[in-house]
Amino acid sequence: MATPSTGTTNADAPDTNNKLQRKLGARHLNMIAMGGAIGTGLLVASGGSISQAGPGGALAAYAAIGFMVYLLMQSLGEMSTWLPTAGSFESWATRWVSPSFGFATGWNYWFNWAITLAAEIVAVALVMRYWFPTVESWVWSALFLTVLFVINAFTVKGFGETEFYLATVKVVTVIVFLILGVAMIFGLMSQPSPGFENWTIGDAPFVNGWMGWFSIMMIAGFSFQGTELLAVAAGEAEEPERTIPKAIRTVFFRITLFYIGAIAVIGFLLPYTDPHLLASDIQDVSVSPFTLIFERAGVIGTATLMNAVVLTAILSAGNSGMYASSRMLYSMAKSGKAPRIFAKVNRRGVPMPALLATTAIGAFAFLTSLIGDGAAYLWLVTVSGLSGFIVWAGVAWSHYRFRKAFTAQGHDPSELPFRSKLFPLGPVIALIMVLAVIFGQNMEIFSGLFNVGAIFSTYVGLIVFLLLWAGHKIVTKSKMVDPKTADLSRTDD
Repeated sequence: MATPSTGTTNADAPDTNNKLQRKLGARHLNMIAMGGAIGTGLLVASGGSISQAGPGGALAAYAAIGFMVYLLMQSLGEMSTWLPTAGSFESWATRWVSPSFGFATGWNYWFNWAITLAAEIVAVALVMRYWFPTVESWVWSALFLTVLFVINAFTVKGFGETEFYLATVKVVTVIVFLILGVAMIFGLMSQPSPGFENWTIGDAPFVNGWMGWFSIMMIAGFSFQGTELLAVAAGEAEEPERTIPKAIRTVFFRITLFYIGAIAVIGFLLPYTDPHLLASDIQDVSVSPFTLIFERAGVIGTATLMNAVVLTAILSAGNSGMYASSRMLYSMAKSGKAPRIFAKVNRRGVPMPALLATTAIGAFAFLTSLIGDGAAYLWLVTVSGLSGFIVWAGVAWSHYRFRKAFTAQGHDPSELPFRSKLFPLGPVIALIMVLAVIFGQNMEIFSGLFNVGAIFSTYVGLIVFLLLWAGHKIVTKSKMVDPKTADLSRTDD
């Protein structure tokens, strides 16, 4: 086993010798994790969750997914402090599960964020139409793709600073929303308090039974995706043994407070039968539950304000997508799972070939000028559908295998810089919950309706992942990693 180290030597020399530079501080990591999870899923689509499952059903679903994310963050904390590398999920899966599983996991994650980048660039054009309805969509796509590329092309600290401020806007918006919402619930504003009225009307608080609740768990899962960015950023974090645990401990509770708090406020102030909630759409922020409640609180210019916040959320997601996918491609190239050209790093510590390849995928957004904004956006999101959940399943499985290897090679858990709570139940429960969400994506199957086209479009991401896994295994004849010989060294060189 290699001599343990914190892995902080990457930033020692100006010429990085094909290595990334550790320039992300604790405040960057906190906001990267929080900003990655606060997006249009909360700001716009949360109203649809309440209309579908009722305030009680939506609250229970987000709480369940929040618990699952807590378990996954614990797993991330343990592995990313032991092996803080930009390859994260791919490196862990390769070392502790199997090379083929690592291969499929790495390409799946790269694809997920590269396509997310393209989808967000399309979404930018939809949002900008609010202010400039006559400007061609491709103009905004080209402009913002260029801006994101420039941000990521200088140094990793440029990405970190940008993400810090973009995430700050979203966090402040949610905090103000919660303060005003609670004041309205307790009748401290000009209008009377609705009390528990919206929790008792119609079929509230639980609408559409367990099917409504379970379907919202899927939506909640998509909303929470992005918290795992912390593991990728660990590869360029200053003092990862100190900063990662701190971020893990604080970020989860803040994110959960924001989501559960926001859902509760919306549930109290807006009835699930409100037609605006049914029409939640990124193209019309006037129907966002945040906009509706800000208007009732008397905030001036709420539609314009929320459009600006949604724009911030989209740029943040695109910024994160460009960063995460370029780092994963770089890591896979270093380990021989992608062309070696992508392992090159310039003198500023930026994997420029990988960044350029990711930007080229983002250019897919230009198709919007040919096939229509809405169609392009929905198609791109559908293609990457389950990728994030597959990564989460890999995190849980890799953590279970890591701890087995750790003890099989004579180590004691007390040696770990960060020790996950609830092991072994934590990763096992998280894995079961993630798999349930994955296979429950198409609920029509369980209701007796069988549509081959719909099923394929839903599970195409899972199918591609399994083909990558099986194909690599057939070609390389790789086997499961033996816990007694698993690589527990703390460097990714």
